[in-house]
Amino acid sequence: MSAPPPSNALFTSMTPKAYAMLSVLCGALFLDALDVSMKGVALPAIGSALDMSTSALQWVITGYVVGFGGFLLLGGRAADLFGRRRMLLVSLMVFVVGSAVGGAAPNGDVLIAARFVTGVGAAFSAPAGFSIITTSFAEGHMRNKALSIFTATGATGMALGMVIGGLLTDLHWRWVFFAPAAVGLIAFLAGLSFIPRSPHPRGGAKDFDIAGAVTITATMLLVVFTLVQAPEAGWTSARTLLSLLVALALLVLFTTIQRRVPSPLVRLDILRSPALIRANIGAMALIGAWIGVLFTMTLYLQDFRGWSAMEAGFAVSPVGLVAAVLSTRIAAPLVGRFGVDRVILAGLTSAALAYALLQFLSADSGYTALLLPSFLLIGLGFSLAYGPLTMAAADSVSVQDQGVAGGLVNTSFQIGPALGLSVVTAVNAANTGDTPDAFLHGLRLSLVVPLVFALIGVVTMLPALRRRKPSPAAAPVPQQETAHG
Repeated sequence: MSAPPPSNALFTSMTPKAYAMLSVLCGALFLDALDVSMKGVALPAIGSALDMSTSALQWVITGYVVGFGGFLLLGGRAADLFGRRRMLLVSLMVFVVGSAVGGAAPNGDVLIAARFVTGVGAAFSAPAGFSIITTSFAEGHMRNKALSIFTATGATGMALGMVIGGLLTDLHWRWVFFAPAAVGLIAFLAGLSFIPRSPHPRGGAKDFDIAGAVTITATMLLVVFTLVQAPEAGWTSARTLLSLLVALALLVLFTTIQRRVPSPLVRLDILRSPALIRANIGAMALIGAWIGVLFTMTLYLQDFRGWSAMEAGFAVSPVGLVAAVLSTRIAAPLVGRFGVDRVILAGLTSAALAYALLQFLSADSGYTALLLPSFLLIGLGFSLAYGPLTMAAADSVSVQDQGVAGGLVNTSFQIGPALGLSVVTAVNAANTGDTPDAFLHGLRLSLVVPLVFALIGVVTMLPALRRRKPSPAAAPVPQQETAHG
């Protein structure tokens, strides 16, 4: 199939306008990625100030994750049908309001409700930002470079959340909410000026699959809720099993609806793309493993070794620093040379090596001997895999499905952490004890889970070894052959 004319792409080079637009989108993604890890450091202070129990306190994190993971697919399709710029700006304001209300919350109930609303806002902004990039930059080298910068920002935010959260919590825990609200408002105002208007999407509301939207949103909400509650309720409890069965029934109903409506929320044929399936499994494996390690290392460094929250945050900061420095420098060139699948495979392998190294964790493991090399390898893994995973998702679908592809891969980026954290928590709870040796035993067994996740990702990407050349979409293309914007 011949490529569309280059005039269809808003940007065929990295002009000042392109960088301005990309900066706004990166700011929005940074907030989304930063949110969960940043809030975790502030939980003890929040609990003391608002008199929240431990079980209620976890919903400061869980409420956001449920809102984010539950509405991502709906957010992706809404961007395609109602306009990507419009959905990004509206969702940024929802994020700002939710964060501001959370910062001013007089009690735990208001805070948890605000966290859910904030997560919903992020669920609409993340796929909108992704699809603005994939439809604005010429396919090939330019789009891959833009996605590398975009996703490097997300990886950095996710990895540096503990450091930034610790700094803000030292000022006051409410700044953990007010600061993102202020940055989100700046991003909104900048977006009004720097995100160009695009042609009004054809169809719009009359083509919106309401039945499909309600069904898949209910499915995702139930799946995420069940995963985060499973360690407490029990993986084999009647409550967990019944919830999963209901979610499966809703998914079957959603599939039936998609086969019958003229304008489905998700065209089922895009799910036949092996590249899209690999990208989503890889996304779940990469982020699910990291969140599991982050949880375990927080317990190890703070509860077992007695480090402060700030010290623990700086200890894991090499992950974000490496991702920030290398993602924009190496991902796009390597994709152009070796193909997106092989670069993802290299990233997941680097992460797996790090988690294998962490199996040697002991009561007195040296930072420079064990922990720092592990964190550097994880940072390298993020640099090689995080951005290319979104490139693979974008390359696997047509322009009209970019929002859905963004919603799918971002859903995987949320389902992975929910699943990884649930399994790690369950393993730790089943094997830990009150004595130092028993506590460390539970942590070491918990670290097996991220290794398994990473190895699943590696195995998923192994078919890439059979490909001799990078795909045409991954390699740099001459300007006269650039694809759609």
